[in-house]
Amino acid sequence: MDRVGKETVRRALSTLRKDLCTSAPQPMPPMRAPGPLRWLPHLAVAAVAVFAAVSATEDMAMRPVGMAHAALLVVALRLPLPAWWLSLVMLPVFSLYPPFKPYAGWAWAVHAGLLFLVALRNRPRVMVETVAPSAALLLGLQLADGGIGPWYFTVIVLVLLALVMAGATAVRGTREVRARLAAQEAALAQERAHRTVLEERARIARELHDVVAHHMSVISIQADAAPYRVADPPGELVAALADIRTGALEGLTELRRLLGVLRSEDLPGANSPKAPQPTLDRLDGLLAGVRAAGLDVRAVTSGNRRPLPDGVELSAYRIVQEALSNALRHAPGATARVELSYAPDALHLRVLNGPGRRAAQPSPGAGHGILGMRERAAMLGGELSAGTTPDGGFEVTALLPVPTAPAAPTDKERTP
Repeated sequence: MDRVGKETVRRALSTLRKDLCTSAPQPMPPMRAPGPLRWLPHLAVAAVAVFAAVSATEDMAMRPVGMAHAALLVVALRLPLPAWWLSLVMLPVFSLYPPFKPYAGWAWAVHAGLLFLVALRNRPRVMVETVAPSAALLLGLQLADGGIGPWYFTVIVLVLLALVMAGATAVRGTREVRARLAAQEAALAQERAHRTVLEERARIARELHDVVAHHMSVISIQADAAPYRVADPPGELVAALADIRTGALEGLTELRRLLGVLRSEDLPGANSPKAPQPTLDRLDGLLAGVRAAGLDVRAVTSGNRRPLPDGVELSAYRIVQEALSNALRHAPGATARVELSYAPDALHLRVLNGPGRRAAQPSPGAGHGILGMRERAAMLGGELSAGTTPDGGFEVTALLPVPTAPAAPTDKERTP
């Protein structure tokens, strides 16, 4: 044999040694099922082992040996390859020595079960590497002096081994397909959540554009009109106001350009809303619409109610709107409560609904509304939490910081 052939044989033997000569545990994972049903395959293997150990060894002269061989099925639930090796060594004893003949058929059936457990937790190559020696041993014992019985017994065992290979291949294929589907579903859910966040950010950006654009337009108009409110304004003041107006117009143009990029990603033919963005002043109208839809809701306000920055008002309105929409979808017939607490430096929101009085219909939504609410709170540097309540309802709480206006300078501070 040349060097190439020797190297090939050496690599093949090394691969066989790594595949078969291992005592590393390979526990069989539980089945995907609720509760104790997860362990049904393990119980089935143990039941077969007990039946073989009790019933198939009754006529044996040395019954403990047969019982030990049947117990290898239980051992194979954690150590399949060592159990297969022990069974392979014991098979000639059961097949050729008369005291063990009554157990010979069961011995090959138990060995086929061991091959199945090996194939479930190893690569197809290992399945071939274990089935081939088992089939070779069967044929060798059949051709040995005295044989192990009629040829039809050998054919039956070979068919059993073929069925084991086919069954193990089918089970492994099904398991791999399920694993790939689970991975794809997880990736799809993650992608949907990411897309929802991006869509909500784009929506927030569009709404903020409307808010900021309004103020910049007011600044531009006031800067343009200011010189006409004063008789003979200084040239420096007129120039400064003109610069303010120019800067406001440039910023407004840039905002519109960015908004055009955002809106270009919308669906073709979709019309962006032209109405002013809602604030908490329109909360009563929102609650009236929700009541008309079937949700008994009431609002409670505490603290010094006052106008807040437009971004805070808009985000608070949208959070309440989304929370009540979720209550309508997932808790039909429930009661809800909206609490607004005005603090000097923050707005506290709490939307609480009880359990639904009837079953909720399947919702066609994406199921990521809470992500959007969290995005709105995070945009303002706030926090939002959502979760179920002990009575089966749902609660959304948010803390939205409110920038405090700087104190007006005193007369002494104005003096240079």
